Amino acid sequence: MKRLILNARILTPTAVLPDYCLEITGGRITALTPCAQQQAWDADTEVFDACGAYVAPGLIDLHIHGTGGFGPELGTAQALLDLSVELARHGVTAFSPTLYCGKPADMCRILENTVRAFGQEKGAQLLGYHLEGPFISPQKPGVMKPEDIAPIDLQQMQALWQAAQGRIIQMTVAPELPGLAGLAAFCQEHHILLQAGHTNATYAEFLCGAQLGITHATHLFNAMRGFTHREPGAAGVVLMHPELSAEIIADGVHVHPDVVQFVTRIKPIENIVLITDALRPTAQAKPPFLANGEEVVFDGGVWKRKSDGVIAGSGLTLLQAVQNMVRWGLPLPQAVACASFNPARRLGLGDRGEIALGKRADLVVFDQEFQVQKTFLA
Repeated sequence: MKRLILNARILTPTAVLPDYCLEITGGRITALTPCAQQQAWDADTEVFDACGAYVAPGLIDLHIHGTGGFGPELGTAQALLDLSVELARHGVTAFSPTLYCGKPADMCRILENTVRAFGQEKGAQLLGYHLEGPFISPQKPGVMKPEDIAPIDLQQMQALWQAAQGRIIQMTVAPELPGLAGLAAFCQEHHILLQAGHTNATYAEFLCGAQLGITHATHLFNAMRGFTHREPGAAGVVLMHPELSAEIIADGVHVHPDVVQFVTRIKPIENIVLITDALRPTAQAKPPFLANGEEVVFDGGVWKRKSDGVIAGSGLTLLQAVQNMVRWGLPLPQAVACASFNPARRLGLGDRGEIALGKRADLVVFDQEFQVQKTFLA
């Protein structure tokens, strides 16, 4: 079937193309034309009038624990399928379900019980798992349970890989842990993006990790050694080395808006990746609100663990993160790229993340108030 989107404001990574028409054939973008030059279409063409709304590449969330009451922690394939549909309603067309740090046996069980969802999605595409642990620093647990944190163990890593049937694409690790070289070699061999997070690494320790292949940072500034003038720390490595990319939770609480602006000024925009780190109760209508087996409350713009008030994650949608970046001064095309083109590039997904000829037609249509009007999946 051929589809045609009329009267759209097309967002590229660098510009807004007003009054454009976009043609889709066989799930791919096959034409991009000013509306004034659009020729008549066949009677069997399905037409969608964007009415001047923005048409952007589908958003890609590389770090999300859940939304709408659904998430991988439920340990069923259906939970991932339900999350896939829920995310598509919010303009996300691909995502990496993120597992909390857990005992390896428990993580393996979740992977084994959810991996059947891959290829069965009706909404956003499952790209592969992101493991946020278990090889992280006990000094920077964040909301992770200390008893679940483990030293690097290659046999356990192999078990996780087998349980996921090879569908692990990202892993958060603390660079200062003994045994990193072996883990880095495993991840390189199996095409897993190794990223630094939940880490107390010094500047020198993170640099050593970067030499071994850690090229990305998990939620920059959060649960990592901060920057000072005498010890730049893990955050300092990311700030001072432009080749490294980093996640940002742009809710204004996890990272102060002025600090986010600072990061956009000193790092190449293409190396900033917006994520939500959203928890399962995000956009959930009724309690109980549970995340990682614990009760959480939404307070001050974030989810917090009820027992001690520790920040547990965000209540963002990815489009809200884009909207916040625009509010804080980033041009809209660049803000959208941080949630589409940049994550696709980070994972080496050359078939999506931008509106260009031949690309997969994953698209989100939203208005000036950043309300989703329609999501196109291939």
